[in-house]
Amino acid sequence: MMGYGFDMFGLGSIWMILFWVVIIGLIVWGVTRIVRANSKSSTNIPPSSGQPSALDILKQRYARGEISKDQFEEMRRDLSA
Repeated sequence: MMGYGFDMFGLGSIWMILFWVVIIGLIVWGVTRIVRANSKSSTNIPPSSGQPSALDILKQRYARGEISKDQFEEMRRDLSA
């Protein structure tokens, strides 16, 4: 009877260790996926996202009438080049 209990304890502890290794592995895998997704999406954001871009400023100046259509088109071409 002692041998039977020992074998079950040994087998049970192997399954328990395997269970926790799988759980911890899934957690690590999930965290790395989230971190990589966030790092990829953050590279697309311009560093000064709180400020308007040069093209936005140019559009505002044109809308206020500070520059003519020809000036706007020329400056827009310069910015896109």
